[in-house]
Amino acid sequence: MIDPALIERLADGVQRQGLDEAAVAALRSAYPELHFTVCDDDDVPARLVPAAERAGFNVYLVDAGEHCVKFTTEPAHASGLVFAST
Repeated sequence: MIDPALIERLADGVQRQGLDEAAVAALRSAYPELHFTVCDDDDVPARLVPAAERAGFNVYLVDAGEHCVKFTTEPAHASGLVFAST
């Protein structure tokens, strides 16, 4: 589970720092229990609604609770964030 307020704080922090590998590495270090991925927004299924939107990127949720990682729209099932550059 990822608290929606945490999603917003992390998105704000990435927006301030800029979306790059250094920002994601810092998140991985600060939140080792969560998964973080960076991709292009074109790589995300069009049907998904972002959990957060910022200038230059969208944030999507992933669930790794089962055998395979999958996208989710439910913060209660989320175990990680995908930062997708727009």
